[in-house]
Amino acid sequence: MEPFLFASEAFLLWLLLAADAVSAFPRPPQRLGAQKILHDTLSLPRRNLTLPVHDPAPCQRITELERNRKGYLYGRSLIGDSSYFISGELGDRLIKEHLDLWYRDAAWVSEAVENGSRAVAEAVARGGGLGDLASYELLYRDQWQEVNPAGVAPGVHTNYTQDLFFSMERLSANAFSVRRLHPTKDRLPFAVEESIVQKLTGLSLSTLHVTGRLFLSDHSYQLDYLDTLSKGRYSAACSAYFYIHPVSNEFLPLAIKTNVGENLTYTPLDEHNDWMLAKMLYNSNDLFHGQVSHLASSHAVAEIVHQAALRTMSKSHPVRAYLDRIMYQAYAIRPVGESALFSNGGFFDTVFSTTNPAVRRFATKFYPATVGRFRANYLVSALESRGLINCTYGPALQHFPLFEDAAPVVGAMRRFATSFVDAYYLEGDLMARDHELQEWALEATGPAKVLDFPTWPLMQKETLVDILTHMAYLTGVSHHVLNSGTPCTTTGVLPFHPAAIFQPIPKSKGVKSLLPYLPDLGTSIAQIGLFIRFNRAKLIDGRGCLVNMFSDDGFLHGQPNEVQKAAEEFKGKMEEISKIIRGREFDQEGKAQGIPFIWRGMDPSSVPYYLSV
Repeated sequence: MEPFLFASEAFLLWLLLAADAVSAFPRPPQRLGAQKILHDTLSLPRRNLTLPVHDPAPCQRITELERNRKGYLYGRSLIGDSSYFISGELGDRLIKEHLDLWYRDAAWVSEAVENGSRAVAEAVARGGGLGDLASYELLYRDQWQEVNPAGVAPGVHTNYTQDLFFSMERLSANAFSVRRLHPTKDRLPFAVEESIVQKLTGLSLSTLHVTGRLFLSDHSYQLDYLDTLSKGRYSAACSAYFYIHPVSNEFLPLAIKTNVGENLTYTPLDEHNDWMLAKMLYNSNDLFHGQVSHLASSHAVAEIVHQAALRTMSKSHPVRAYLDRIMYQAYAIRPVGESALFSNGGFFDTVFSTTNPAVRRFATKFYPATVGRFRANYLVSALESRGLINCTYGPALQHFPLFEDAAPVVGAMRRFATSFVDAYYLEGDLMARDHELQEWALEATGPAKVLDFPTWPLMQKETLVDILTHMAYLTGVSHHVLNSGTPCTTTGVLPFHPAAIFQPIPKSKGVKSLLPYLPDLGTSIAQIGLFIRFNRAKLIDGRGCLVNMFSDDGFLHGQPNEVQKAAEEFKGKMEEISKIIRGREFDQEGKAQGIPFIWRGMDPSSVPYYLSV
């Protein structure tokens, strides 16, 4: 109880000081009514950033906080039952503001996609149609240059048949669905014929397990969505083993189990078409996972933390200003998703095998269980918990492109957040005396129901740095690894990554042709068009890219010199990282970062700093 009394006493002291100052400031022309909010905080200019204990206009601040409480409300969740979505008079105005900005950015993309679709259809027709797997490259070659100027990642169309390509996608473009099996805490979820395992690895399956070399990616939960399949479309619910080879130390695929129909298990020793089909079935499941989980893991989490701040902090509070900056356009995404992407007959239903109810079920199940948990999904914590870094029960991964690229970015975010917090909380007790900060923590863990948020009271600067760093990670890293330009450059590129399967899952091995399982020309163009709509090509090297996350005149106006210097250092580090990523080329073995394609999904000059789509 002592911390509660301390925080409450600080708040009461602040109110007493504010009461003494009331006579020096004019009161608003009318008190807040039950239905109408005057002088809403969206239209009020932001004053110089200051903590409430230092604010020279405390009564104005109190009035603003009262408006915020009444104007920003928690509404029903959108796209499944995850976090609350913003509502209330001020909330609705913020949604409209964000929607206007979002549609402004998206309008030219939609027009370019429509024009590009016609051009692609003509190019494929001139090339003889989609007659084999190689012909799917016609869908991309010299196409979509306006909306996807970087094009498909080098190596995607030339090397996708390699097993190393398939396995290393799990450690780069979607590393959020694989984990290492613990030797004693995890059981083997399915068996693989021992002679096959021995031939591929030189070890038994149990030896791979007990030595910490065995990994699992499990999409068997998608069995629950098979009742949502569109007519004429099919889906497996694959579970896949990967392993670290005892000699080469490469991360390779071992087996894929479909979990549907005859529940066949495929391995690299199967015939080419059978094994390729198994990898495509898995990729279809994994593509669903990546696109749907990013909604619950980034949008829903970042929004609810910010909503708690909107209700408890003045826009003159530095932490609120930090959050406002990185939450640009954030409240446009779920309404657009609800009305267009995940509506009945919408973009998702048009492209994927399963329909939009599957998306809502995923969010409802996995938001509270895993992806919606705040601290558990800190970059290092999440990867450690899945045995991908700092593992004590198995060998280290030889290459881990996601972590190699994300760690320096998140490290720079942490350094900026540290400088930011240090600049405002100079005295040891200022965090305790900052009643808005403490109310935010109470709101987040209470009415907002943020899962696994740091507990109240927030007394340690390091804890606040953790929060701000993770929020920047959600908006500037995690989101874009799965979404933004990733599907149109790697994880959604045909023919290897079909969003839907168009033949029943085989009851036996011996597939003669893969083409019947793949989308036709019209559906292929629809898939490409959808994923290109996620890309934001006009942000490349512009004000909206990650390089400029904190380099904005509006955000930096009135900030302490330490913050402005930290923003310059962050920008310089992002430019340095971007130069490294853009300069990647294949080595003599035809690899980059140990993978047979060049992954540039984390280029800070190409990805937005905010939740763009």
